[in-house]
Amino acid sequence: MSRRRRAEKRRIDPDPIYQSQTLAKFVNKLMYGGKKSTARAIVYAALEKFAEKLKAENPLAAFEQALENAKPSLEVKSRRIGGATYQVPVEIAPDRRVAMAMQWIITFARAKPGRSMTEGLSSELVDCYNNQGATIKKKDDTHRMAEANKAFAHYKW
Repeated sequence: MSRRRRAEKRRIDPDPIYQSQTLAKFVNKLMYGGKKSTARAIVYAALEKFAEKLKAENPLAAFEQALENAKPSLEVKSRRIGGATYQVPVEIAPDRRVAMAMQWIITFARAKPGRSMTEGLSSELVDCYNNQGATIKKKDDTHRMAEANKAFAHYKW
């Protein structure tokens, strides 16, 4: 039995409209300076625009599909072995996959020039749903890096 005290994951309440914990986490990641109501307004407006662009009846299902398309499965971690540093490919835990996908979507939505956050977020979600755009490119680059360093996979522990 381990003597370490492990951190316990806090449960977050689902969002009030769609009753989804995933969407509540997304709102929390988008939030700046504790302004949750502003973050919720942006996310809900972006979801409406996103569903309108895709002509989807269920915006939550379309959002979850876009998030699923953006999730990476492999990444590289640096390991120092005998004076040399290797980029070792490792599988990503499910919670971290979701967190990385959300962070990438938000980052690239904020980076879109000359648009409101609502428009940027909805267009980034559409791109993720269609497997294209900056977030998907980032995921593919991450996978390509892991694939290129597959020779060092035996250093993983």
